[in-house]
Order: sequence, then C-alpha cells, then structure tokens
Amino acid sequence: MARVDQEFQELKKRVHFFVVERLDEEGIEVGRTGRDALFDFVENNVSGFISQHRVPLSTNDLNSLVRELFDEVTGFGPLEPLLADNRINDILVNGPEDVFVEISGVLQRSSTRFIDDDHVIRVIRRIISPLGRRLDEASPMVDARLPDGSRVNAIIPPIALDGPSISIRKFTQKHLSANDLVTSGSMTPECLSLLIKAVESRRNIVVSGGTGTGKTTILNMLSQYIPREERVVTIEDSAELALNHPHIVRLETRPANTEGTGQISARELVINSLRMRPDRIVLGEVRSGEIIELLQAMNTGHEGSMSTIHSNSARDAIIRIETLLAVNGYDAGERAIGRLIGSSLDVIVQLVRLPNGRRYISEVVELKPTADDPVHMDYLYRSDLNEQSGLV
Repeated sequence: MARVDQEFQELKKRVHFFVVERLDEEGIEVGRTGRDALFDFVENNVSGFISQHRVPLSTNDLNSLVRELFDEVTGFGPLEPLLADNRINDILVNGPEDVFVEISGVLQRSSTRFIDDDHVIRVIRRIISPLGRRLDEASPMVDARLPDGSRVNAIIPPIALDGPSISIRKFTQKHLSANDLVTSGSMTPECLSLLIKAVESRRNIVVSGGTGTGKTTILNMLSQYIPREERVVTIEDSAELALNHPHIVRLETRPANTEGTGQISARELVINSLRMRPDRIVLGEVRSGEIIELLQAMNTGHEGSMSTIHSNSARDAIIRIETLLAVNGYDAGERAIGRLIGSSLDVIVQLVRLPNGRRYISEVVELKPTADDPVHMDYLYRSDLNEQSGLV
C-alpha cells in the first residue's frame, strides 16, 4: 500500500510540473482566471497527460489526481481538504508523510500526504508570499495568517532537523455560545451565572489553561456580556475574537519585516489603547511585558478588562504572572508584586482538557488580598469533573 501511495505521489509530481508548464505556455494567470475555467484546464491537461503516457489509472484515482492538482494550482495543495473540513481545529504537518489533525480535542493521524520536503516548502511559501514574508536558511521560522484568519507557524531546516513543519490553528466564524458550553458540559448553569455576574460587575478576569483548552472560546463568550454602552478595545496577535458589540476597536500586533523592523508588540498596543478612552481592554493572551501595562490599566480605571494566560492551575497562573513581571523589568520586591496582582486581578477562570478531548471549566477563584497574603484565593466554583479526573 505504501508503495502504491509513493507511486501516486511521484505521478502527481510529474503531472504537476506538466500542468505548470502548460499554464506558462498558454499565458494563463491563475489569480485572474475563474475557478471553473481553471478546473477545466487542469482536468483536460491531466487527462491528456495520462492518456499520452498510457498511465494505468482508475477513474477514481484520475478524479483524485485532478482535484489535488487543482488545489495545487489554486490553493495550498494537500492542505485544502483539511482547511475545508469544519470538524478539524488544528493541522500539524511534521513532514511529507506525517500529518496530524485535531478533531474534538483529540489528535489523530491523517491520510493526507505531500510529495516530498520541497512540496511542503512550496506550500509554505505560497502561504506567506502575499504577506511579503521571507523563508530561507537565514530566516527559517515564520508566523503568518491565511485569508480566512487561521494562524500558521512554519519552520524549515536547518532549525527543523527532520524536515519542514507546518502548524495551523484554524479560525472559525462559528463560536460556541454560553448555552452550547452548558449543554456540552463545559460548565454548569451555576458557573455561567457566576461568570456573567463577574463581567457585568466589572471584575478583572484572567482565563487560564493549557494549550487547546479553549481559552479563546471562553474569553469570547465572556465578552458577549459586556454592556452595550461601553467602549471596548481588543488586542490580539491574530484576530480571533468575534464580539457582537456596537462600540469596539480591534488592534492586532505586527511582526518585524524582512529587514527586522516595523514590529508592533502587544505591550505597545496596550500602552496606546490607554489613549483611546477604553472602558475595557480585552487582551487575547498575556505572554510578555504587556502584563505590566495590563495590570496597571486594570488598577487605574479600566475595571472589567480581560485576558488569557497559559497555565495549568489558578495558583500557577499567579506564579506565571509574577515571573512575567519580574523578567520584563517590573522593579519591585516580591511583596509589592503580589500587592499589584492582588489589587488588579479579581477572578481567575481555570480550564482543563481531558485525554478524550473534553474541555471544561475546572474552577473559578476570586482573589481577596489579606494582610498576610496579597494573592489570597477563595474558590467560587469547582467542577465535579475534577474528582472524576483525579485533579483534586
């Protein structure tokens, strides 16, 4: 079976070169030609090649070859069917024959294949070429975004030892509602009521969790309950929040260009947002020095602001925030750092993902500073699933 698949990939490589040559000979510009006309062109030339070279191919294989080559010419090749599959959340390409997808929180191997390493790199370059980004030995890593908003990270040799790699976090227009999350068991009605009250009463909230636990989903859901008369500024690396709100300003960070200049960081955007008269700031994720400005904003008139952070527990989230403050130049003692956190943050919402892919809110804690403990925590909610999962 592996040999048959390899032979098909080799055939695809030969036919692909042939079709590209024919496009050049005919002077056909892909970007200015209708999809139907392009499909007819690809179909006719693929069929002609197969017939001319007397390649034994079944009707199903011929149709597959036409579809795949059409995707090569007009889109991102083998990635196209995966990008079109609404069940898939993440696409992970570890090499030409090593492709995984995440469906409902569970990673599984895909039957998708690339021809070789060069094929993977061609697709990466097709993704980044409209953005003016560079990918070569001197610049072997790149972050990009597909036209639909999906986030892409790509890395090639010599940094990637086993060949080029692509990681795609798909963007979805269909965000889960609060009722969807309750129905799926991600939280109880009591937990939802608690969170709505926290948003409406302008509590400063951080959503904490590991990779793939649904932090952005919960942040998006919470943001829906911000009162309509308030002005909201959102700051993200890749715009994923979809707030149905009448008064919103969306800001997005920008990476450096090929000359290494032009970068706009989340920290700069948080500073700038304070000059935009926001009632609330919604920061997609805390990763670095922007935590300093965010906490100070929360503590000086921008109550009800929100963000997410990578952490495995509410207590770990506090430790991570303390670390970020220290390493990013917040010059204060441990107790002063604790007081800043305790006086700025009000609520931490902790998320968990089980091995079977199920995601849920494991706990909601309130920070209530005391004389002895500036980051003292009180539990407002704990999920029954914690006991079943051995988390308590």
